[in-house]
Amino acid sequence: MKESAQAALTLAKVLTGETLEKTDIHVHVPAGATPKDGPSAGVAMFLSLISLLTSRPVRADVAMTGEISLRGLVLPIGGVKEKTLAALRAGIKTVMLPRRNEKDLEDVPAEARQKLEFVFLDKVEDAIRTAIGELPAPGARKAA
Repeated sequence: MKESAQAALTLAKVLTGETLEKTDIHVHVPAGATPKDGPSAGVAMFLSLISLLTSRPVRADVAMTGEISLRGLVLPIGGVKEKTLAALRAGIKTVMLPRRNEKDLEDVPAEARQKLEFVFLDKVEDAIRTAIGELPAPGARKAA
């Protein structure tokens, strides 16, 4: 979890142009000390930070999962079937998954697949476009 939060913050600063020299950001994950199977919350943490730094909300009807690299790649995760079915039960309409997990959708029941829109992510910018929208260039925001 800590590594995912650090990678998310680093990428968010790069993509928004924020230096945060006089700002502290604390990422709190309830029950964060409970061991998890992997860093699949990276995309969600990243988008939360982008939302904070740009004052733009993340769509409430989108579920997301994926590990992120320091180069901005969205890496595959486990538990696609379980995560997809949980999103459907929660009333989600769009699920963002790492592109490399596309093949794992064959494990998801056809009825569930038909009720959801899937967006496959290669890079964190794909996640931003889907969940927040296009961001202005870093220099454009500061000049405005």
